[in-house]
Amino acid sequence: MSPEVALLIMLYLSLVSLAATVKAVMDRDLVKAIAYSAIQSIAYAIIYALLLAPDILIVYLAVGAGIYPVLMLYAVSKTRRFEENEPG
Repeated sequence: MSPEVALLIMLYLSLVSLAATVKAVMDRDLVKAIAYSAIQSIAYAIIYALLLAPDILIVYLAVGAGIYPVLMLYAVSKTRRFEENEPG
């Protein structure tokens, strides 16, 4: 792969991760925010693959796109939603 193509892919993935970060911060639904965070982690992992850093790629996929979202979804499932208890 030529360096120009790799640079364009990294630029695109950087924009995807930035958009996912903004959506994760702005979204009020916690499950969607966790999904956006996982999308951001996958984009970063692909960037690490393009930078030829396989050790960081494997750890980032395991933690950023695997363990972290599962733990956060478990924590969210153990909480109550305040919107359900409010009248009106």
